[in-house]
Amino acid sequence: MKRFFVFLGVVLMTIGSAVSAQEVDSMAPLQKSSWGDAKTADIAEYIPDISLDMRGGYVQDFAENAGRFCGDGLYLNVDGKICDSFSYSWNQSIAPAYGEFNSGFAETNWLLLTYEVGSFAFNAGKDALLVGSFEYNANTIDSYFDMNSMFYNMFDCWQWGVSAAWYPAEDQAVIAQVANSPFSYDEPGLFSYSAAWQGAWDFYESYWTANLWEFEEGKYTKALNFGNRFYLGDFTVDLEFMTRTYEMKGLFKDDYTALVAPSYEWTWGRAFAKYGFEHISDEIPYELAYDKGNYMFYGAGLEFFPLKENKNVRIHAAWMGNTIGISTLDIGLTWKMDVTGSVRRIFGKSDN
Repeated sequence: MKRFFVFLGVVLMTIGSAVSAQEVDSMAPLQKSSWGDAKTADIAEYIPDISLDMRGGYVQDFAENAGRFCGDGLYLNVDGKICDSFSYSWNQSIAPAYGEFNSGFAETNWLLLTYEVGSFAFNAGKDALLVGSFEYNANTIDSYFDMNSMFYNMFDCWQWGVSAAWYPAEDQAVIAQVANSPFSYDEPGLFSYSAAWQGAWDFYESYWTANLWEFEEGKYTKALNFGNRFYLGDFTVDLEFMTRTYEMKGLFKDDYTALVAPSYEWTWGRAFAKYGFEHISDEIPYELAYDKGNYMFYGAGLEFFPLKENKNVRIHAAWMGNTIGISTLDIGLTWKMDVTGSVRRIFGKSDN
């Protein structure tokens, strides 16, 4: 932990130096990098964007007739460019939600190096496994866990690997990924293979995937996931279906998740709800749920953004429940600390 904060201090001092240098001579050209980038560019383009996201509040568990104040996570985000073609992205869980802090990279959500050329992009590092679901794809700090599927809460998504993306048209992507398996935590040497299609139009957005997750050597969970998001003015509706199986004859019947999640957004707030159903057969040989049989999950909530200039502060109230006895009310606050912007303002004022 000490080394992490030393690193963060060095990053902040580097930003400060770069911002200060920019104030002195905003037209100073960059030196030619070892990547062969000889373009003249504004130094500010290469200053990383750094922010801290934090969520906390009060959770009332009606089933246990008990409540508590808690922190739901503190996350560091660092995004930047090395040159025109290379960029990087890092998300670190400093204080994870509902868990203990582990050493090493256990709490690193993603740590990616990206190379872009033409209509292709290549990623290497730690990233989320491709799964076609908008529930799954939501940022952790924007999720309300007790109204999510068992699959969401059980799936070990952050894995090391590589991926390649092809962008055949605007707002269209075809992606292939090879990474460690979500089952590799207890048994190293297992891998996953995924293919995805993502598309976006004015009224509709898709996120579909086909997956193979190795749970024993040479044995794979097969999955098809169909995430669909529809836009109707200020209304958004997610309709999703995910199916998983060991034997192909069990597809669409052994293990599946279906959900609908409507929401309505206005200038200073959002109202949302979700209802989902899961079926997990006793016959499946892998563990992606904490119970077998039929399971329902549901909930509704409100989010408010009190600041007029941005959405860096969010107040939420959400009720969540499911058929295994959970019924909770979560009232809390989420805020984003724009570290890069703050350093810019501090150094800008100090030069006046």
